[in-house]
Parts: sequence; C-alpha cells; structure tokens
Amino acid sequence: MATTDFRARLALLTGPSGVGKGTLVTRLLERHPQLWLSVSATTRAPREGEQDGVHYFFHSRESFDRLVSEGGLLEWAEFAGNCYGTPKRPVLDKLEAGTPVLLEIELEGARQVRCSFPDALQIFLAPPSFGELEQRIRGRGTDAEAAIVKRLDRARAELEAQQEFDAVVINDDLETALGDVERLMGLADA
Repeated sequence: MATTDFRARLALLTGPSGVGKGTLVTRLLERHPQLWLSVSATTRAPREGEQDGVHYFFHSRESFDRLVSEGGLLEWAEFAGNCYGTPKRPVLDKLEAGTPVLLEIELEGARQVRCSFPDALQIFLAPPSFGELEQRIRGRGTDAEAAIVKRLDRARAELEAQQEFDAVVINDDLETALGDVERLMGLADA
C-alpha cells in the first residue's frame, strides 16, 4: 500500500512535547494545501474551541476500544489516562486517491505505523538542546509542575529514540526546519 511516489506518499512527524510540531505542521499545510493531515481519535474531552472531526474525533472509551478491536486504527496509545489513535480508513482512502498524507503522532504510534507502512517517511523533530525544550515547555505556562516533570521525562526517552527515524530535523529556527521538512518530503519545489 505504501509508495515512494510523492503523490501518494505517507509521511509522519514525531518529536517530544514542546518541540514545535504543531507550529511546523500548521506552516507546512499553509504552504502546501495539497497535503492532507490525518485527524486523530481520542478519548479525552474537547478543550475550549475544539471541534469534533476537525481537531480530533472525540470518542467514549467504549467507542475507542471498539475501533481498536475492529482494527480501525493504524496506531494507538494511551497517555495520561486518555487514548489517542489514527483512524485507518481515511488514511488509506487518501493514499489510494494519490493524496500525500501527513501524520503528526507520538513515538509509540510511529513505531506501530513503521510495521504497517515500512516505506513511510519518518521524520523526528528535535529541539536544539534539552534545556531549550524545557524552557519552551515551562514557557507555555499551562501545566502544573508535576505535568512538566512528566513531559520532560517522556521527552528524554523520545530523544533517545531519534536514531530510529529516517531523518532528524532540529527546530532551532522555524523557517530552516520547515525548509528541511519540505526537502525531505519532496515539497521544496511543489
């Protein structure tokens, strides 16, 4: 199913919390509207302003478990008491139609997708340093200290896995990182 043809290429972007994945993906989609970003499913409650089917597909735990048991997810994981996953059918439909697909997923999800789509382009977005990552996470001002410590512990483990990926892009400067991702995905001239 996976292909190296750009028109039907599956690419995924992974990196620790606070590295700037969301910002980079937003800019990538603005510059390349032909890309389709997969919308994840989750059991967590919607945050203010989030819309079902736009930001996430919000599911009850029972509904999510049914998706898992029926093989309806490419990958899934549980984090902080909530489940997250990538619905399989929309991704397959887009790839079959020749649409380039981008997944923004966590490390465990990337490992699962690697088994199903070994030809997918896997990009790891890394911070310039661990200290910079910690500053970014703390600078958000949205998490309690216990949550920050948990994110930083998880980030250490994720950073140790970056050699598993096809490419590592350092997000020290957003424009440079964006250009690097565009070149890797074959979008530099698109």
